Amino acid sequence: MMSNFYQTLENSFVTNLSGDALRLADGTVWRYQRLHERVAEIAGVLVAEGLQPSDRLVVQVEKSAENLALYLACLKVGGVYVPLNTAYTDAEVDYFVQDAMPTLFVGQSQRSDVKTFTMDENGQGTLLECVAAHSGLPVSSAVTRQPDDLAAILYTSGTTGRSKGAMLSHANLASNALSLSTCWGWQKDDVLLHALPIFHVHGLFIASHCALLNAAPMIFLPKFDAAQVLELLPQATVLMGVPTFYTRLLQQAGLNQASVASIRVFICGSAPLTEQTFNAWEAATGQRILERYGMSETIINTSNPLEGERVAGTVGFALPAQEFRIADADGKPVQTGEIGTIEVRGPNVFQGYWQMPEKTAEEIRDDGFFITGDLGTTDEDGRLSIVGRAKDLVISGGYNVYPKEVEGIIDKIPGVSESAVIGVPHADFGEAVVVVIVPSAEPVDVETIQAHLADSLARFKQPKIAVNVDALPRNTMGKVQKNILREQYAGLLSGDGVS
Repeated sequence: MMSNFYQTLENSFVTNLSGDALRLADGTVWRYQRLHERVAEIAGVLVAEGLQPSDRLVVQVEKSAENLALYLACLKVGGVYVPLNTAYTDAEVDYFVQDAMPTLFVGQSQRSDVKTFTMDENGQGTLLECVAAHSGLPVSSAVTRQPDDLAAILYTSGTTGRSKGAMLSHANLASNALSLSTCWGWQKDDVLLHALPIFHVHGLFIASHCALLNAAPMIFLPKFDAAQVLELLPQATVLMGVPTFYTRLLQQAGLNQASVASIRVFICGSAPLTEQTFNAWEAATGQRILERYGMSETIINTSNPLEGERVAGTVGFALPAQEFRIADADGKPVQTGEIGTIEVRGPNVFQGYWQMPEKTAEEIRDDGFFITGDLGTTDEDGRLSIVGRAKDLVISGGYNVYPKEVEGIIDKIPGVSESAVIGVPHADFGEAVVVVIVPSAEPVDVETIQAHLADSLARFKQPKIAVNVDALPRNTMGKVQKNILREQYAGLLSGDGVS
């Protein structure tokens, strides 16, 4: 059986070879015919240079049309695509190369430990030189793959230790892409405004796959620029973004109902969307953002409905053929409304961690449920709400403090732009609650915070210290890096920290 996910994508876009595939920022347009041909040409180079089925191809290059074609070519020949964040240092890349043991590496500079091809931000470099040299050897047919054969390895951020490689199969990619295409109502006349990076599951899989499955055009921007995105919105019908996209667009004077009239759906993920942003977006545009929940190991787990009520602060319901449960430490479901660990099961769940069988066994239960490490709760309708990461839980004086609950109230205080609640070591309580604040104008002191929380939160949940900063540290997908904050303020109450 042909289970190569690339073939599923190709079967769709060969029906629209004359249609637009990629509309680039410089005005260049790639038709699906050009994309189809470039994939075959790059696939020929990969095979000629020794990439065999199941071999890893590690890629650390800027977003470009050629980069997307490289990903598809790797799938086509049965290779395992390993994208790396372009912000990683050489020392970090050394670890990934040593761990993944790739046959080929494509980056912006040469490496001495693996056969390397270069590609710059425009897609130019030695890889395309080889395409020209091998122009008579394009690969016409996709390599047959089994459903569980690997298609990609995505390295997690490594905030709790060395980065883990999540192994995703062709079946994992296919099941999720087909579900999302249906649930989000994708059609061939949709136009995706694509301003996400493509070294991450959000931009590479979720966004690109939906468009490719429907042979729909993508406005393919190298990065997010709020003014540029606002200008291009009338040419699109779908925008996928992280919360930062929406907060920055809200700062644009031209954002209103008329400017978004062509958009069928705004989708958000990769980091929690605050209720304030959700409500502000609806007030400005008349549209409600569709929030969903996913991760590298599972792609997408749940989504608010396309048709029906989208509730602020929730991430909706399980996708078709998937299920989730809120469980205790033993994997037993807790009562509705209680907080527990989110566990998910379905055809989207990854094959395990690359070269880490013990870690895989720890995080995938015998019944197939994957322990996400996220804390959540459900309401009477079965909607999922995420409370936070288990590792972000603060335990103060033996009591559990869920940062998102506290942040949700602090963010509504006048003068607070956004906040992050963390725990820092405390000699008496074990951990003390600290809030790191980005003020909208003047600094906000802890007395002001406590006064606003006095009637809504128990005393043990209230911050003992407030720290004002210009900005919260975030990763490339907009997630606040609380591990950095915990490290930075670890000595705050011992006299060794930053005040």
